[in-house]
This record gives sequence, structure tokens and C-alpha cells, in this order.
Amino acid sequence: MQASEANEAGPAHGGETPGERGVASRMAVEIAVAAAVALLAAVAIWSNLSIGVGWTDDGPQAGYFPMWIAVIVLACSLVAMAQAWREADRTPFVTATQLRQVGVVLLPLALYVLAIGWLGIYVSSALFLAGFMVFVGRFPWWKSAAFGLAAALLLFWVFEIQFRVPLPKGPVETMLGY
Repeated sequence: MQASEANEAGPAHGGETPGERGVASRMAVEIAVAAAVALLAAVAIWSNLSIGVGWTDDGPQAGYFPMWIAVIVLACSLVAMAQAWREADRTPFVTATQLRQVGVVLLPLALYVLAIGWLGIYVSSALFLAGFMVFVGRFPWWKSAAFGLAAALLLFWVFEIQFRVPLPKGPVETMLGY
């Protein structure tokens, strides 16, 4: 599909909603992602150089294969950057509405991950599920709280009791003796 066809396809196929401007162009996003991958590859190359990337009498050193994989990733990301620059596709990658929709999921998910360190995975999961049900699903708070609690108890029973897999716990589990 060509760029002009993509714009005609509408929002379901990556096109722009009429009257809504894009937040970032495809070219900008492609270059930013390729640059981030290139940076990670460069860090991997640098770190493997310190542990040895040569070939000795008994075989490759510890950093040999990871370093060469990182070199390949770096080369591919540079090619991707050059292609994005050459094509100069200025069609919108994402609109403000689409970005808000991603934020509705991404921001609570980031808070959930941070909360696991303080509250443990079970309480954080109950709050995360209940919060999504209330604010995104528009369920009544009491149904959401009941579902969140039931899900956390089920997860606790499966992982802690049946499988005996210890997951991060918080003050509630400590108070209950786990």
C-alpha cells in the first residue's frame, strides 16, 4: 500500500481522522526507534569488548557471539535509519486521539509495575484490574472491587499455594503471615 492509499484508508488502517493532525511523522518515529536500537547495540558492543571478543585456542571468548550479533543489529538499525531518511515519509504515525488511547493503557500499566515494589503483585493486580474496570470499562466500583479481589486471591492460590512460586509480596501479605 502506498502512502497516498494509506491516508485514504482511514483511521482503522493507519490513516488520519479527518480534521486531526498527526503528533509524529512516520519518518521521525522510524528514525527515533532505529537510533534507540543502534544505541543499545553500541552499548552491547562496548560491554562485550571488555570481556573479550576474540578467538582463543579453546574457542571463542565470552563476548564473541554477543558482540557480533550486536554489530549486525547496529548495521541493520543504521540501514533502517537511512531508509527512513531517504523515503522521508511525513504521513502521521500517530494522532493525538490514538496517543491518548495508548496513554489510557500505558500510564496505569507503568503505575502498576511501580506499585508491585511497594504493595506486592497481588494487591497491585487487584487495584489495577479494579481501576481499569471502573475508569475504562465504566463498571460499578463494587463489582470492580469484587472482581479485583477475586482475581488476586485466585492468583495467590495458584502461584503461592499450588505451584509454590513466590512472587513479590507487600505489607498485606506480610501482615497475613506470608
